[in-house]
Amino acid sequence: MATLRLEQLDASLSRELRPLYVIHGDEPLLALEAADAIRARASGFSDRVVLAAERGFDWGELGASGASRSLFGDKKLIELRLPSGKPGPDGAEAIEAFCGRLPPDAITVVTLPRLDKAGQASSWFNALERHGIVVKVYPVERARLPEWIAARLARQKQRATPETLQFLTDCVEGNLLAAHQEIQKLALLLPAGELDFDAVRESVMNVARYDALKLTEAMLSGERSRLARMLEGLRGEGEAPPRVLWILADEIRAICRVQSGIAAGRPLSDALREARVWGDARQSLVGRAAKKLPRAALLAALEHAAKVDRVVKGIVKGDAWDELLQLGLRFAG
Repeated sequence: MATLRLEQLDASLSRELRPLYVIHGDEPLLALEAADAIRARASGFSDRVVLAAERGFDWGELGASGASRSLFGDKKLIELRLPSGKPGPDGAEAIEAFCGRLPPDAITVVTLPRLDKAGQASSWFNALERHGIVVKVYPVERARLPEWIAARLARQKQRATPETLQFLTDCVEGNLLAAHQEIQKLALLLPAGELDFDAVRESVMNVARYDALKLTEAMLSGERSRLARMLEGLRGEGEAPPRVLWILADEIRAICRVQSGIAAGRPLSDALREARVWGDARQSLVGRAAKKLPRAALLAALEHAAKVDRVVKGIVKGDAWDELLQLGLRFAG
């Protein structure tokens, strides 16, 4: 019948409900939202049947779900979930037969992962395409993620600067479910209107009572006792040493990138932006460190970080938390 992008689905549903929808793609959050949108429009379909076509599934259940009538004549919502995207010969035959005789007074929603060319050329998928609406839910490309986050923030009457949007993009690394959770958190913690970068950073990265990302602030501010106290607190709360190491090492690499930019003749503000160092407080600390610290000291710190990585992985004997403290104290003198 038709192929839609997710953003076109609401308009299509507002015009009419079709008997068959196929949610096709490998982005879990968007697939869930597409299914929720269809369910919301089918609120009067009180009889719901969910079929999970996993190993050992009896494909006769699909035909039976369409043939059986509700005892009270209720409209039916049939959901067929095909997590593997490969129904096998019996499943292919059952799907084609079902499409040829779509049940009256019912809406069927088929959910399956993104198929390769062979899968999309199969007779059973072609039957779904001919008789239903295919909704594509492919991942949002990283370049479009700031725009996607901005649109989600707008729904909750919030907006952010390009720098804040880029920071959020870097934090979630293309994981839309993580992005969705963080955006919802911002709605709960921060007011409507333009979001303050430092408030966003604190809200997104807060880890229980001890914020692992505050370690770099303590490290670059020379707060030795605070650094030791935070590491001990994170250790007590069960924080994973690899994550703490990544945070410290990533900050050292950021300082190196800024230092290289300055050496190439770029203004500090440009070097900070190119190194993706956001927020006034962090820019001040990283910029000062890039100007003050010798290149040899930074390279030695990165070598130390590599050693800590080997300790964390058990390749070299040692106490990972003590090594993390010693790494941080290199900058807290």
